[in-house]
Amino acid sequence: MTKDFIVAIELGSSKLTGIAGTKNLDGSITVLSIVKEDSASCIRKGVVYNIDKTVQALTSIVNKLETNLKTKIAKVYVGVGGQSIRSVRNVIVKDLPADTLVTQNMVNELMDANRTMTYLDQEILDAATQEYKVDNQFQLDPVGIQCSRLEGNFLNILWRKAFYRNLNKCFDNAGIAIAEMYLAPLALADSVLTEAERRSGCVLVDLGADTTTVSVYAKNILRHLAVIPLGSNNITKDIASLQMEEQDAENMKLKYACAFTDNDDIDNTQMLPIDAERTVESRKFIEIVEGRVQEIIENVWYQVPNEYVDKLLGGIILTGGGSNLKDIERALAKFTHIEKVRTAKFVTPTINSNSEDITAHDATMNTLLGLLVKGDENCAGDEITNDLFGETTPKTTVTTADLHKTPRPINETTGRGVVQTEAEKLKAEEELRKKREAEEAALAEKEAELRRNSFFNKTFRKLKEFGEKMIKEEE
Repeated sequence: MTKDFIVAIELGSSKLTGIAGTKNLDGSITVLSIVKEDSASCIRKGVVYNIDKTVQALTSIVNKLETNLKTKIAKVYVGVGGQSIRSVRNVIVKDLPADTLVTQNMVNELMDANRTMTYLDQEILDAATQEYKVDNQFQLDPVGIQCSRLEGNFLNILWRKAFYRNLNKCFDNAGIAIAEMYLAPLALADSVLTEAERRSGCVLVDLGADTTTVSVYAKNILRHLAVIPLGSNNITKDIASLQMEEQDAENMKLKYACAFTDNDDIDNTQMLPIDAERTVESRKFIEIVEGRVQEIIENVWYQVPNEYVDKLLGGIILTGGGSNLKDIERALAKFTHIEKVRTAKFVTPTINSNSEDITAHDATMNTLLGLLVKGDENCAGDEITNDLFGETTPKTTVTTADLHKTPRPINETTGRGVVQTEAEKLKAEEELRKKREAEEAALAEKEAELRRNSFFNKTFRKLKEFGEKMIKEEE
């Protein structure tokens, strides 16, 4: 039995995967167990659409891990990703008296004001600070500078409220406590990008089964994030349009598909076998594959903001299962005119494992490993023991709400890719409401005090006292 380990769960469109690993003194991670459940019937494009089936899959994942580890799992780390995640820029301005010295509290107030922004049907998952404008000068850290106008520029990362609530509900219904929720694209970036790439400007492209996630970095800051509802499964479906089963189409994609082929290299007489009896023209197959690949690449490139198009010295970094498509780097370079393209087949941290899923280094496990690397709290619960009657140790119930009784200040989570759980968000909103009510009450009391001390009130009180005194003397 291992008494100290971290557990991470990724909810993918094709499979739901759980992993447990322990961190070693040298900083490396040893994977203890990895289990999977098919998620095609409950998760689409990275988001939950069938809560009951997702709960069943999550419960199965945790039970399998507990059996392998011979230890109960007290909590897990979770990645948030998938369709409808997008970034929106926002500016918060604070006018100050002339030559005011900017304090950390002022900066925190800008962050708080930004996080309280509301968007129709959207939830703010995280906010990445871009820079601050101190009068007319841009600064990354404005604290200690004198100014009369402070402006905060933020990149808010949004997700559909329904998706956010469904995800939280699944873990609550499954009785699985969430140690921390992370934005999956940010956890992935932290594990596959180099410091030089982030600093000099780069585009991270995660080519998944149903979605492609695009993250743009410059000067070590996330500048744009978007999820495109296109992935490698679209290539499979296009091939299947040649009148074949999807499984046959998937097999053909893995065996013959190429992202880019020179026209001179295409043999117009070549026929590719679908099965023992049927074939398809090579040129037709190539055109179908390349047509969809080009569409995905064009959508990726469209997401890069214009001001960063010529500042991508770090190039394009490709990862995810779709990055295994032959000549995909060549296709990206051709259509984007970015010569520097590399594929991140594995994460940067050292991972020790005997599992073929990990040792394959095929970029399919990078996001899950990135979440595992993020974990810093022991997820192990009680040891599983059997008594004489074969009954196992009952599970000690710890809820997500128990783990997040005290919501963290926004400045501690902003820009780190940390997503507040719904329990934590509700507590934070309640505390904010109480704080505002207290501030309003204090302001009302102050205004009342000012009125009481005004010249008119003072004169009125003196006249009243004089009148009362005169009446007493007459009596």
